[in-house]
Amino acid sequence: MLHKIKIFFAIMVVAVTLSSCLDKEPSSAIPEQEAMQTFDDAEQTVTGIYALMKSQALWSGYLTLLPDIQTDLVYAVEGYTNVYGSFWQWEIRPTTAEIESVYASLYQLISNCNFYLEKVGAVKDTLTDDDKIETLDQYTAEVYTIRALAYSELLKCYCKAYDPATASNELGVVLRKGYSEAEPAVRATLEESYAFVLEDLARAEELFVDENNGYSSAYMTQGVAFALHARVALNMQDWDKAIEYSTKVIDMKEYYSLSSAKQMYTADASFYDYMWQYDVGTEVLWRIGYTTTSYGGALGQVFLNFNVDYYYFYPDYVPAQWVLNLYEQSDLRYSSIFYDATTGYDHALSWPLLVKYYGNGDLINNLIYHVSMPKPFRLSEQYLIRAEAYCRQATPNYGAASKDLTTLREARFASGGAITVNADNYLQTIADERVRELYMEGFRLNDLKRWGTLYNNGNGFKRTPQTSSLPEGSSLEIKADNPLFVWPIPQHEIEAPGSQVQPNESNK
Repeated sequence: MLHKIKIFFAIMVVAVTLSSCLDKEPSSAIPEQEAMQTFDDAEQTVTGIYALMKSQALWSGYLTLLPDIQTDLVYAVEGYTNVYGSFWQWEIRPTTAEIESVYASLYQLISNCNFYLEKVGAVKDTLTDDDKIETLDQYTAEVYTIRALAYSELLKCYCKAYDPATASNELGVVLRKGYSEAEPAVRATLEESYAFVLEDLARAEELFVDENNGYSSAYMTQGVAFALHARVALNMQDWDKAIEYSTKVIDMKEYYSLSSAKQMYTADASFYDYMWQYDVGTEVLWRIGYTTTSYGGALGQVFLNFNVDYYYFYPDYVPAQWVLNLYEQSDLRYSSIFYDATTGYDHALSWPLLVKYYGNGDLINNLIYHVSMPKPFRLSEQYLIRAEAYCRQATPNYGAASKDLTTLREARFASGGAITVNADNYLQTIADERVRELYMEGFRLNDLKRWGTLYNNGNGFKRTPQTSSLPEGSSLEIKADNPLFVWPIPQHEIEAPGSQVQPNESNK
C-alpha cells in the first residue's frame, strides 16, 4: 500500500480572518517558487493536504455535527454550555463563526489541492523511475478526489438542492480551478459547479488502481471516489448513475463488507462495536487517520462532557425521543451507540446518551477523551443510496430497494431485519433507516433539503419539548422552504475588495 513508508504528522492551522477565504496560499513555509520541485516535495504536499482534513471545522467537528444538531435529531439540555446554540435555535448569521470556519477550511483545502495539481506535471516530467511515476499518479488521483469532496461539501452546505430542471439558473459555488492565475470571485451556476465535481472524479477514476483499495483506509482510494460519485449523483437526482456507482462499491466484496453487529470481533465486541470503539471496520471506506500525537476535534464532547469531573456526564445535547423510538428491540445498533446514564446536572436528567463518539480506545488510554476518527464514507451509506435511487428512478424497482435495505438491516439485527418498501412508504422508510444508520454523521440537514416537499408533506420538522430540554428551541417548527436549510455565505466574502460573490437568501 502507498503511503505506508513516509507519513508526516504536521498539524495545519486554518485561520479565519476578515480577508477573503478564496485567496489562500498553501499551508507551507516554503515560498511558492521553491515549493514542490521533487517527488519528495510532492509527497509532503499531499501529506499536508491530509493534515488539513483533521481541522475541527471539517469532519472532526462542524461538518459532521452541525447539520444534525440544526435539525430534529437532538435536543439541547437545560444547563448546556451554549455550544452550537445558534444552530440549535436556527439563529445562523453570515457572521456566525462556524459558518466562516467551514467555508474557509474547505477553500483552504481546495487551494492546497490546486497548488499540488498545478505543480505535479513538472515534477512528473523529472521522473524516470516507473514506480515513482505510478505513485505520483496515485497521489494525483487522491488530490482530485479530495478537491471533489471539498467542493461537494460546499455545495451541500451553501447551495440549494439540485433540481435538474433549474440547476442552470441557480447559484453554485466559486470555482477555483487553478492556483497562480487570478480568477474572478463569482459564483458559477449550480449545474456548472456539480459538473466540475464530476470532472474531478472522472480524472481520479482514470488514475486510481484497485490494488490500493482496502477497508479503514486513511487515504483516498478508488472505492472512495466511486462512493463520492454515487453520493453526488443522488444529490443530482441522477438515479441511474447513483445506482451504477453505488453498485461498483457494493460489488468490491474483496475489499469491503458490512461490519456485523452480531458477529464477534473480540470476546466482548462485535465487528460493529469495534468500528466505533477503535475506528476499524470492514465497511469503513475512508477514515481520517489519527495517532496519539496527531488528531482532530472531539466529536463526542458535546454529547458526553465526561471530562468535566471524570465522574458524571454533562451532555450539551441528547438524542431526540423520536429517534430512540425508531430502533426495534432486536436492532443491535441501539446498544452500541446509546448508553443510559444519569447526568451530573442539578436536574439529574437520566437519558440514553450518544456514545458513538465516546472516543477511540487507544486515545482514551492516553487520556484523550471523546476523540474518534471521522468516517465520512462507509459501505452502509452506499446501500442506502442505491435503495433510494431504485425507488426514484423512472421505473421504480421496489424489490431491489427492499433487498438492499434488508441486507443492511440483517447485518445490524440480532435476528430478522427484513423490510419491504412500496410506492406509498419508500421515502419515509428510507428516511427512518438513514437516521438509524447515519445518526449524527452529518447527513440529516441535506437529506431534508433535497427531499423538500416530498418529505412530511413539505412540513419539514417540528420539535416537541422533552425532559429537561432547553425551552428555547424545543418547540421549533421548520418548514421545508426555510432559507436556512442553505447556510449563508460568510459576510466577509461578499464584502471583500473586488468580490462579486452573490449572497444566499439566508444572508438577508
